[in-house]
Amino acid sequence: MRKFWLLFSQTVTVFLAAYFVVATLKPQWLDRGPGNTLAVIEAPAGLPGVAAPAGSFAAAAKAASAAVVSINTSKAAARNPNMDDPWFKFFFGDQGGQSEPQVGLGSGVIVSPNGYILTNNHVVEGADDIEVILNDTRKAKAKIIGTDPETDLAILKIELDKLPIIVLGSSDTLQVGDPVLAIGNPFGVGQTVTSGIVSALGRNQLGINTFENFIQTDAAINPGNSGGALVDTQGRLLGINTAIYSRSGGSMGIGFAIPVSTGKQVLESIVKDGQVTRGWIGVEPQDLSPELVEAFGIRPDAVKAGGVIITGVLQNGPAAQAGILPGDVITDVGGKPVRTVTELLSTVAALKPGTQAPLGVLRKDKKTEIMVVPGIRQRPKVRR
Repeated sequence: MRKFWLLFSQTVTVFLAAYFVVATLKPQWLDRGPGNTLAVIEAPAGLPGVAAPAGSFAAAAKAASAAVVSINTSKAAARNPNMDDPWFKFFFGDQGGQSEPQVGLGSGVIVSPNGYILTNNHVVEGADDIEVILNDTRKAKAKIIGTDPETDLAILKIELDKLPIIVLGSSDTLQVGDPVLAIGNPFGVGQTVTSGIVSALGRNQLGINTFENFIQTDAAINPGNSGGALVDTQGRLLGINTAIYSRSGGSMGIGFAIPVSTGKQVLESIVKDGQVTRGWIGVEPQDLSPELVEAFGIRPDAVKAGGVIITGVLQNGPAAQAGILPGDVITDVGGKPVRTVTELLSTVAALKPGTQAPLGVLRKDKKTEIMVVPGIRQRPKVRR
């Protein structure tokens, strides 16, 4: 028995000594369990794995960056109409009055294997030539499939094989404080990823677009980022970066992105119908104010929940035919509450022309529902 105990003691001693040596000289041999604090990103075959610290956005950036492209635009120099005047040529020569070609820079996001790219209208507006540069250095000429100036979105198309596609996320579930990444080509320095949070939702009345429902973020957005991607921590598209608030021209921590829900609607409409069709009812609305409430004889307690007052109705328009009158307060459209003129404009625009929709109306302090058949909102004139 004593010999057995001695043999056991010697075995344990040797094992502990070996464990101590391995733990000191090769600790990685012992670290094979799921309790690792590092996430390992799978690298291409033949390359070592890349360790990313916990909380890193490397996986999201990698997933989304391939589908974000740089867009270079050019517009031919305008020819001076006086060039045919001999006296003008005498003083200025053949080159007098010639202006330099206008060039522009922006970003875009590949959203379809067919080569459709979502970007800003102001990035490509008026361009004669559009070149798209992928993150893998491939280049292609792009053509404009359609534009929507009222949301400042445009759809381009390129003809290339094996295109990287971004995954669309849900902008409707975003919350203030959610982390986001902005990906684009600021100042033409090359693709850049910046991080921040969602600092506000539903920003409007900024005077940027007709339809405004911006995601506000403090992720750095600079000139050249326009049309680029705002993504979540899984690399899914949440919005199209569009504008910044700045006194210097650079990022001051207030940037705005168009929600992906709007982008998806515009994309589907343009690809299917060649244009975006929106609803219209023909009213002149104003935000509720104490002065208007008093002028139209509305009890203040009746409009505590808010609404939009109608101060004018277009003769023979959809609203007039449905029985909407000046002084009516519209409280909801299709079951969605409206509190401002901007909300009313957006909800009516989302209605399908020719299809009846209910409007919640407060008239003489009494709530009623009126069915309206929206018409087609006329497209704005193209700026030249």
